Amino acid sequence: MDQLHAKNIVEYLEEQRQKETLRFITCGSVDDGKSTLIGRLLYESKCIFDDQLKALESDSKRYGTQGEKIDFALLVDGLEAEREQGITIDVAYRFFATDRRRYIVADTPGHEQYTRNMATGASTAQLAILLIDARKGILPQTRRHHRIVTMMGIRHIVLAVNKMDLVGYDAAVFNRIEADYRVFAKDATLDTLQAIPLAAIHGDNVLKTSEAMPWYTGPTLFEHLDTVDVSHTAAREAFRLPVQWVNRPNLNYRGFCGRIAEGKVRPGDAVRVLPSGRTTTVRSIDFWEEQLSEAEAGASITLTLNDEVDVSRGDLIVAADAPPEVADQFQVRILWMAEEPMVPGRSYWMKVHAKEITATVMEIKHREDVNTGAHLAAKVLNLNEIAVATLVTSQPVVFEPYTTNRILGGFILIDRLTFATVGAGMVDFALRRASNIHWQALELGKLQRAMLKHQTPRCIWFTGLSGSGKSTVANMLEKRLHADGRHTYMLDGDNVRHGLNRDLGFSEADRVENLRRVGEVAKLMVDAGLIVLVSFISPFRADRQTARELFEPGEFIEVHVDTPLAECERRDVKGLYAKARRGELKNFTGIDSPYEPPVAAELVIDTSKDNPEACALQVLKLIEGR
Repeated sequence: MDQLHAKNIVEYLEEQRQKETLRFITCGSVDDGKSTLIGRLLYESKCIFDDQLKALESDSKRYGTQGEKIDFALLVDGLEAEREQGITIDVAYRFFATDRRRYIVADTPGHEQYTRNMATGASTAQLAILLIDARKGILPQTRRHHRIVTMMGIRHIVLAVNKMDLVGYDAAVFNRIEADYRVFAKDATLDTLQAIPLAAIHGDNVLKTSEAMPWYTGPTLFEHLDTVDVSHTAAREAFRLPVQWVNRPNLNYRGFCGRIAEGKVRPGDAVRVLPSGRTTTVRSIDFWEEQLSEAEAGASITLTLNDEVDVSRGDLIVAADAPPEVADQFQVRILWMAEEPMVPGRSYWMKVHAKEITATVMEIKHREDVNTGAHLAAKVLNLNEIAVATLVTSQPVVFEPYTTNRILGGFILIDRLTFATVGAGMVDFALRRASNIHWQALELGKLQRAMLKHQTPRCIWFTGLSGSGKSTVANMLEKRLHADGRHTYMLDGDNVRHGLNRDLGFSEADRVENLRRVGEVAKLMVDAGLIVLVSFISPFRADRQTARELFEPGEFIEVHVDTPLAECERRDVKGLYAKARRGELKNFTGIDSPYEPPVAAELVIDTSKDNPEACALQVLKLIEGR
């Protein structure tokens, strides 16, 4: 008997292992019944234990909206705030199975403010159930969700027209909503679009065909989920392994760990390491203490190679005869997920597959209207907005378009100061191949130029409010350096705007670009062996940090001229504060535009306490001490 039980368990586990897994999301506007539908799916697939059912009955009496009936939404809405408000806030993942498939379903929020959570759920899904309240029809949030799921690469959509019981199971209502949606979605590249009328609270057309809607002759929701073909349709089977970890337990073993993003690999296969381009062959495919004869997409493995080639975290091991592209400039689509707007020219951390690098959004080509799909002009990108933009990376990136490979073409942007995820993006195509542009080898470098001038090149960056005395102190410092025989140049904010940056205004986006250009010019001057003095308000920490990272350690000296705002206003040499107070001058730092003081400047001076000569002497002593 025990052997029979063991045999049955083994057979059952093997049967489950052989089942295909389908990942899908439910999305739609608030109160369309997403959580209720998932609860009904769990209930109908018999994935609720008796104790869970009893707890659900108890919770339904306490929180539910269905009177004495079971409120299936409570199976998914687990947060107290969700139950109290009757809404979904976070992404909730649930698992169930039928005889045909295993399922992982993500219940995503309907509120616009939680759109970023909905995008998170869509990023790994193969199919989307887009719910529509039969009483309300297509809403703006429905359109937003449609655009996000298609942007995220989902090509299978179920249009679930829910709450049909509240419109008397009227076929005309269903037909009108389906027709409206098909017109709206006509430009989307979809493999399947199945419209199903539902009353999820009663189970109509969920597992069994509804007797209340005899006019509907299509599949039930379960029938469609069990049979829809979501297999990878692209005829590309080239091997791709992003390296997540270099495993070196001892001197005799060096393995490269990761999850296969695409294709298959066998011992002896010729592979190429990118971005270096070195080629070798696979020695073994290791999984725990086993050695596999083959591994395919989705498997987490360790590869060992027959040659000692340099491979690091973030590199890719790929089929030698079918490598992906390497580039450092891209056209991308971005969903912005932060309260603070995205400003072109500002740099972020970018995480693409297992690689983390610095990236800058150089230009917003257009913003997409979520309702009409129209292309709108935009200088910044605000919360939940979608745009097509140009992205430049600090290092070459191995990639494939998102439509081809979601792992190699998807990325996130991370704020460099707070480490918060601020954007999600998809690579469309490369604008500039990294192999097309190289650094020209020069006979003379910074060291030789600096030796000729008998000095150590520096960038001394003065930051502070208008009227704080930045330029005055910088001028006096340059005079002292010049008198000592030093080779210098001064970049002043006003002077630069007469030439190099005359095309820029004072919006946040223009200020970011203003400092980006000045930082690059200062870097070239330091490379020429000069001591360059930069006097700019430079109000944002992120932009000053971007400038600092252009230089080698010790070359960049940040001097915060921390003169109080009241003193700067009292001086008001140019009359700018008075205009700003009268509302005649917009985006003026300290009045209606913020100034973010440095957190760890190399030197802090205050011209309201010390005269400019004394302040310049403090800077000079700091330079000489270094």
